[in-house]
Amino acid sequence: MVWYVVAIIGIAFLFDFSNGFHDSANSIATIVGTRVLSPLAAVVWAAFFNFAALFTGGVAVAKAVGAGMIDQSIVDPNVILGALLGAILWNGITWYYGIPSSSSHALIGGYAGSAIAKAGFGAVTWGQKWIQTLTFIVVSPLVGFLAGFALMLSCYWLFQRLNSARVDRVFRPAQLLSSAMLSYSHGGNDAQKTMGIVVGLLVASKGYFATQTGWLHIMYLPDFRVIPRWIEICAYSAISLGTLFGGWRIVHTMGSRITKLRPMGGFAAETGGAIAIQIATHFGIPVSTTHTITGSIVGVGATKRLSAVRWGIAGRIVWAWVLTIPAAALMSMASYLLLASIVHM
Repeated sequence: MVWYVVAIIGIAFLFDFSNGFHDSANSIATIVGTRVLSPLAAVVWAAFFNFAALFTGGVAVAKAVGAGMIDQSIVDPNVILGALLGAILWNGITWYYGIPSSSSHALIGGYAGSAIAKAGFGAVTWGQKWIQTLTFIVVSPLVGFLAGFALMLSCYWLFQRLNSARVDRVFRPAQLLSSAMLSYSHGGNDAQKTMGIVVGLLVASKGYFATQTGWLHIMYLPDFRVIPRWIEICAYSAISLGTLFGGWRIVHTMGSRITKLRPMGGFAAETGGAIAIQIATHFGIPVSTTHTITGSIVGVGATKRLSAVRWGIAGRIVWAWVLTIPAAALMSMASYLLLASIVHM
């Protein structure tokens, strides 16, 4: 059973990699769409700042995911693995069709679905963290929209006397900074979700590691009070590597299909998205970076005219948001039931 748990930890970091791969568009779509950086340079830039969040970020989101959403008394390795398999499967489907859905909500929905498959709806601790998470499905794109809209209007007002060529020269380097801020915010919020899953697994499996010696002893974790540094390093490394490899299908949707952006618009969208994500991270809310930056991009596009936003594309994205938690939950339920029939805890 020890090696089963170790294998699940590896799968958790594989999900974290897929999170970075799937969500790389959040960080780089605007800077690629405005042609400030080439795709290769953009993913290297984003991956670096994803990892940089390790050194200054907190762990409030990790603790919320690990201990604030599911009754820990029913958690076992099968529940965790079922959650991960459902989330990975949903990520793969949405990546294939180029839909920027939320990896965060796929994981949270998968965790809930797997727990419900084991112990019914009582396994979910319906409380503050669920209220915050579900509320922010609506709030985060709205905050991103308003921030992107307000920043874009401010930029228009401040630089109205300059022609478009000079404005681009100002905002091309500024967009490097805003892209870095967004990548940092993305890494700081999303890597913590996998950290929370791994910590939840190790606390639930602490009996298997209490008497282990050698390197396996580092996996003994009695409670949620302290998250070991090795978990943080692995989580941030995995999401950064995923970003480095990039999800090019989704980059195209986010960077050019929702609305056309110039460097000033890219700066406003990225800065607005970063502000919204940092607020959520500060309060320990596992927010969707996908929802937030998409809302911010739409807000920037709406400052020109409502017809500048391709509402058909935006509508399909919203449907993906609505479906992500229940779809991932159903896939994780099926995964858990299959695992429970094979691996008896």
